[in-house]
Amino acid sequence: MHIDGIFSGGGIKGFALIGAYEAIESRGLRFVRLAGTSAGAIMAALIAAGYTSTELKSIIKGVDGKELLDDTLFDLPFVRWLKVYFSLGLYKGKKLEQWIDGLLMKKGIRSFGDLAPGALRVVTSDITNGRILTLPDDLPAYRINPQTFSIARAVRMSCTLPYFFQPVKLPGPHGKALILDGGMLSNFPLWLFDEEKKKKRPALGIKLSTKTMRMPRQIHNGADLFGAMFHTMKDAHDARYISKRHANNIVFIPVEGTSATDFGLSDEKKDALIQIGRGYTEAFLKRWCY
Repeated sequence: MHIDGIFSGGGIKGFALIGAYEAIESRGLRFVRLAGTSAGAIMAALIAAGYTSTELKSIIKGVDGKELLDDTLFDLPFVRWLKVYFSLGLYKGKKLEQWIDGLLMKKGIRSFGDLAPGALRVVTSDITNGRILTLPDDLPAYRINPQTFSIARAVRMSCTLPYFFQPVKLPGPHGKALILDGGMLSNFPLWLFDEEKKKKRPALGIKLSTKTMRMPRQIHNGADLFGAMFHTMKDAHDARYISKRHANNIVFIPVEGTSATDFGLSDEKKDALIQIGRGYTEAFLKRWCY
């Protein structure tokens, strides 16, 4: 059976998405169109390129996450602060982009033009112009040909966690636009496949969830205020949408206890996340009425 798929962001916790994909494959479900944000964008891109869950598990077992981070000179707190202040992020993100590009190239995929029309959509945030940026759909507004735009670059843009990775600069009609993590504005872009009047196939959402119940945040200082603001930007839009529509078509996978930027994750923790994703998705699919 053919379906469309939407994968949420979640940083390193996105290993759970591989387990979810494994359960989906085992049920004989195949994706026609995919969309994702941040870690979900990586997942969506690799599936669109033709990778199976078995291949993806093998790949992540052979990768040390720290090798995907660009080298930083003099790793001292003050130097790191200066780097964030002047470069707007600790890491350039080039190694991550090159890794994704290499994986795509092994399947003969480089740009959006190498995929079927509409097969992949990646969500990012244009903080210069204050808008959600969906790639490749919105690229013509920046005078860029969507067909020739690098998928690896689009995914790296979607993964640009503020202050962790440096923003990507995208040329536009009014100057350079700074692009950051799509999760700032839509961490779970379920709405992308819900704008059509007539559904061609079911859409299944895979969402990494950190809390089963949303508790009020305690805000006592400036750091608490910043954290609360960021999480509100990341979650409020999608939470409002999910609460109104299609909750029965979403797999919620709890991934407590793992930091989104823990690039030194052990193989044991990777396996644990994969198993969590597979288990929750298998349980969901047993009762999914599509």
